[in-house]
Amino acid sequence: MINLRAHSRHMPQRIVLTGGPSTGKTAIIQALEAQGQLCMQEISREVTQAARQQGIEQLFVSDPLAFSQALFEGRKTQFIESGQIESPRVFLDRGIIDVVAYLRMVKTPYPDYFDHAIEEHRYDVVFYLPPWEEIYQSDQERYEDFSLALEIDHHLKATYTSFGYSLHFIEPGSVDSRIQSIFEVLNSQP
Repeated sequence: MINLRAHSRHMPQRIVLTGGPSTGKTAIIQALEAQGQLCMQEISREVTQAARQQGIEQLFVSDPLAFSQALFEGRKTQFIESGQIESPRVFLDRGIIDVVAYLRMVKTPYPDYFDHAIEEHRYDVVFYLPPWEEIYQSDQERYEDFSLALEIDHHLKATYTSFGYSLHFIEPGSVDSRIQSIFEVLNSQP
């Protein structure tokens, strides 16, 4: 279990929503944003679309390390920018750790500085959304089928745990009920 750092009014609480593909993270982030919460969006679709413009259909499949380095830099930038926001909290759709989880899943070696950055850039709370087959969809950017989503789920949980995080599980349900569960946890934090 990680220790939560003390927050000044200048340092928001960094809250990650993570889980495999098509678990409802983006819907929750969009609803939180509509409620006036500060949120940082998932960037993997942007990386995938940029590669596609260069003629690479699925960059993660063809070059997992190149894809992951682009994601790593983007998510690290989000982490740094989130610390400069005047707000009590900021929600992030995935964290830096997700990059390493995916690389571990495909057994791709990665630079040591990924692990060092994860240790240096600690999130305060991690909410985990488990696989939800009823809402699962593939599209141009999400190529994984549900069995691969289950494998991703396993690696995400294992990787977050290996870096010392306690995961708060948000079970499938309506967006409103899931947001209520999130705030019940946040409001119970010291």
